[in-house]
Amino acid sequence: MLEQTVTIVSNERDTDQYFRLVVRAPQITPLIQPGQFAHVRILPLKDALLRRPFSIFQVAGDTFSILYKNVGKGTEVLSRMRAGEELSVIAPLGHGFTVPAAGGETPLLVAGGYGMAAMFLLAQRSPQTGIVFVGGRRRVDILCEKDFAAIGWEVRVATEDGSHGEKGLVTQPLLAELKRSAVGRKLFACGPTPMLEAVGKIAEDIAVACELSMDEHMCCGVGTCLTCVIKVKAGDGWEYQRTCTEGPVFDSRSIAWEVAK
Repeated sequence: MLEQTVTIVSNERDTDQYFRLVVRAPQITPLIQPGQFAHVRILPLKDALLRRPFSIFQVAGDTFSILYKNVGKGTEVLSRMRAGEELSVIAPLGHGFTVPAAGGETPLLVAGGYGMAAMFLLAQRSPQTGIVFVGGRRRVDILCEKDFAAIGWEVRVATEDGSHGEKGLVTQPLLAELKRSAVGRKLFACGPTPMLEAVGKIAEDIAVACELSMDEHMCCGVGTCLTCVIKVKAGDGWEYQRTCTEGPVFDSRSIAWEVAK
């Protein structure tokens, strides 16, 4: 990981409250692996002590991008920043996804809301295309359909209000697909914790491999503060691991859901 001041290339509204931020970071971009994240300090926000973690969405040349939602003071300030302004970034951070081997398992990606941001680089670097299942409450919560379609991936959408795609939870079309054929598939997921638990349970029931990017609040991003720990299986019991360092990506079988609540 590196700590650097990076320059904003663009910062545009994607849909509703979502934005795409592109920064130029020539020393960081060669190091980025799918599923890793950046810890960002918004320099105009003088009273902010903590950085904000964002999944790394795309890498192109000497730039990388993030998707973010305008949900509070920090992201509101970030949304008003323009090309040429600077941010302080620590990246890449965390343990990312395992990129499928050529001729190996077919990846099935599952994303809730802007969990899609963590999945694109994995899809882009996978030697074989698969299916991405994306869910959200409403149509405006469905992101990146065109981005995945442009690299040859099939996109299946579910919205809770039925405004786009299938009505219901994203796990419904996923389960239907796995019941048709589970052999030679592997699941990768990022999104709200209840969705991740449901995807992990499906993977366990159908006996397919699964990696989950755990959505925990991170303060320091480098393993010091221990605010982002989750419970994982260890021998006959469990132990804490940090999502910012040992994760955010974990094998679904390692997570101690039964004691995590």
